[in-house]
Amino acid sequence: MSTQNAPAGLMVGLDIGGTKTRGIAVVDGEVVADREVGSANVQNVSRETAAANLAELFAALDAADAARVFAGSGGIDTDADAEALAALIRPHAPRARVTVVHDSRLLLAAGRTRSGVAVIAGTGSAAWGTNDDGDEARAGGWGYLLGDEGSGYWLAREAVRYSLHRMNLGFAPDELTRALLEGTGLSEASQLIAHFHDPETGRRYWAQRSRVVTEAADAGHAGARFLVDQAAHDLARMAAQVARQLGISGPVILGSGLGMHVRRLQDGFRAALAQEGIEDVRILDRDPIFGTIELAARSHPA
Repeated sequence: MSTQNAPAGLMVGLDIGGTKTRGIAVVDGEVVADREVGSANVQNVSRETAAANLAELFAALDAADAARVFAGSGGIDTDADAEALAALIRPHAPRARVTVVHDSRLLLAAGRTRSGVAVIAGTGSAAWGTNDDGDEARAGGWGYLLGDEGSGYWLAREAVRYSLHRMNLGFAPDELTRALLEGTGLSEASQLIAHFHDPETGRRYWAQRSRVVTEAADAGHAGARFLVDQAAHDLARMAAQVARQLGISGPVILGSGLGMHVRRLQDGFRAALAQEGIEDVRILDRDPIFGTIELAARSHPA
């Protein structure tokens, strides 16, 4: 965690995802401004792009005089990671005390609980939890090259693999492949190979196309349903691992884009955790960024 001292006053909360960055300006616990820009996560964009997006966001929030900035982001695995992001934030709020944490902490706070397991199912995936003794544990969150099972990126990549496998078998494109081709502006499955490896179609691009898979699953496509069910199982496995390490049985809070909006994923997640004896499973009912308000209120000035 990284911090810097400043007088009390306006607080800015940031939720920095792989696809977008959302910021809120908060005065006396009330949100007075709410804006969104591109990602400021340097795992997904360059430092220059991240800095430009943060500049745009702070200008839109009119928050240069903020006294506190509380930011949650993916990829915050060490104190050095937190300090690197704090260094990007400070020029835009030079008098602020800046705190940076892994974005999974926002979910637990937004879920109105101090202990439990938070599961991110968005562009990426991760599980993090804490118990009443303050012990912490984590599963996943290693990034798309090493994991991110059950994430938006993972779903889209597996749909590409599914389509290419069918192509190799000589099968005609089915509903899922056709939807994927339409969503990428391609005409043939063979074009997916180069398109997937194109530097212009990175993690964010493919995560946004996970909707093709979830919509196909809702329409009854067997392959898409299998992928969504596998995503639910993988996310539940991470949650159960964290719960076991902490010696708790919940609550488990599922959040972020896929977690909050895909019913089949939610149902599969609950069912898989029930098999592990975990029944207290909650779907986050407000955006994770509102967890910054709770976390800032709990923290004490350095």
